[in-house]
Amino acid sequence: MRLFAAVLPPDEVLDELERAIAPHVGQVPELRWPDRATWHVTLAFFGEVPERALPDLRARLARAAGRHPVPALAFTGFGAFSSVRRARVFWAGLSGDSMVRLVDSVRAAGRRAGAANIDEKRFHPHLTLARAKAETDLRPLVDSLAGFTGSTWRAETIRLFMSEPGPRVRYESLDEWALAPASPG
Repeated sequence: MRLFAAVLPPDEVLDELERAIAPHVGQVPELRWPDRATWHVTLAFFGEVPERALPDLRARLARAAGRHPVPALAFTGFGAFSSVRRARVFWAGLSGDSMVRLVDSVRAAGRRAGAANIDEKRFHPHLTLARAKAETDLRPLVDSLAGFTGSTWRAETIRLFMSEPGPRVRYESLDEWALAPASPG
């Protein structure tokens, strides 16, 4: 099974993003815009995980979630990987409370449960909005969206997803765990 852990922004926050990008969808022919139902913020991509490792992974993710407080986040600005000038991925950036320790714990849970292909790149909090098969200059698109800041929201849970690749990628939520309550103040 191809698995990953992610947080899902609330619908009203995704509505804001959708309204911001709506005038631009289809304006860059090279970009493919996946269905909004697939939008998420990846914490860790585990790759292929044997089914026998799933119970241990679930237990470890539950423990990891319980050790980290709910972060306050907001979508702020847009960008691209590998660069705006030579992009293959167009994304909305996230600002707010750091999620680096949560990501480290989620990745460690995957390693300890036997996920051998964890993506260990430096965590850059974002939500992927579109992809291109070839490098594309997205400077005009990113510039036209400069200054966007969405509403603050709280990522209260993490989810484990199974990814089913194909012409239309499909994600199935396998489980969900609450993060620790945010500290008052």
